[in-house]
Amino acid sequence: MSQTFILLLSFSGELVLLLFSFSERRKQSLLYILYAIQHLKKQYVVHRYISKVVSNKLLIIMAISFSIAAIMQSCHSSDADDLKEKDAITEVPPTPVFLLQKGKLSTTLTLPGELTAFQQVDIYAKVSSFVKKLYADVGSEVTEGQLIAVMEAPEINSQLEAAQSRVESLEATYIASKANYDRLVETSKTPGTISPNDLDIALAKQKSDYAELQSAKSTYKEINDTKNYLEIRAPFTGVISARNVSEGAYVGPAGKGSDLPMFVLQEQKHLRLIVDVPEAYTNFLNDNSTISFAVRSLPNQTFKAKITRLSGALDTHLRSEHIEMNVINNDKKLLPGMVAEISIGLPAQDSTFIVPKTAIVNSTEGVFVIKVNNEKAQWVSITRGREANDTAEIFANGLSINDTLITVGSEEIRDSSLISKIKL
Repeated sequence: MSQTFILLLSFSGELVLLLFSFSERRKQSLLYILYAIQHLKKQYVVHRYISKVVSNKLLIIMAISFSIAAIMQSCHSSDADDLKEKDAITEVPPTPVFLLQKGKLSTTLTLPGELTAFQQVDIYAKVSSFVKKLYADVGSEVTEGQLIAVMEAPEINSQLEAAQSRVESLEATYIASKANYDRLVETSKTPGTISPNDLDIALAKQKSDYAELQSAKSTYKEINDTKNYLEIRAPFTGVISARNVSEGAYVGPAGKGSDLPMFVLQEQKHLRLIVDVPEAYTNFLNDNSTISFAVRSLPNQTFKAKITRLSGALDTHLRSEHIEMNVINNDKKLLPGMVAEISIGLPAQDSTFIVPKTAIVNSTEGVFVIKVNNEKAQWVSITRGREANDTAEIFANGLSINDTLITVGSEEIRDSSLISKIKL
């Protein structure tokens, strides 16, 4: 950009007005000119005793000549530089391109998962009672069938004794009715001694007494089984992870006595690894696929597991498939409730078009790559697939192998615009 400057020279009251222009980059030339004029002015003061009029005019002529020469040189250099700058601007660099090829893209899907106990149970008291003795606490390792707590309920003992007495009473009644029936049967063998009706009544009485006896025995067994529930035993081998009662506490079924369970028992040597896989990746999973995972508490250690259970359906809310893996945890380094970072390998199944991520343009007009065809840009709509490092797989109907695509796509490269220079 050229700018116009006015230079006003003053020598002993005589003014000389200079009008000239030069480029922005040559401002330094003006400083040199002003410096030269000041130097001449000083020379003028030194020789002020020399013919004043002649000297003034001479100095003015010299200053004007020097200024014009410097300005012409500056303008000439500025014009040359401006011309070079215009040439550099008008020169268009070649557009980087590449040839489209197919390949197999193997990626790794990273998802958060959760470790849970393979088995976990909340242990409640079967009957309302009081805690008499606890044999396990938090962190205790118990085996299947091991006694972990004993309760007491005096009323159950009374009920059991009453049931026992009733059984004994009805048993005696049944024995008597049976003996009576047996005697009548022997007597009836003599014709005319016992009527058939009496035999029928005796038989019915025997069967009735027998039925009452069996009912009493069942009642006794029920009360006795209830008494056995006063002893709490571990249903499987595991670790007590929670204890919510103390000795002397009143306990009962859920909602009675206490809302919290007496114990929480977990199987910790065998864990489940649970993860929900998005719909787009479910096609790559199958039974016995091996995955790796890590946890925050052991950042330098990687664990392995195999997919053992697939739900076979998508969750209606997350649109993902629930999968589970078995994890052997004999050393108990892993704990239930840990969050795991799971890496699932997704091997390529078919060859697809592989392009740099920079070649894909995401815009309000769609997702596309730019193809160079007959020195013109052509937008080709695509469907984006998986990504790995700096590459991605794409799917499109308007592409074929060895098509020329622009490496760095942009909306500024408009559809059908001219692409005169390319660089592979």
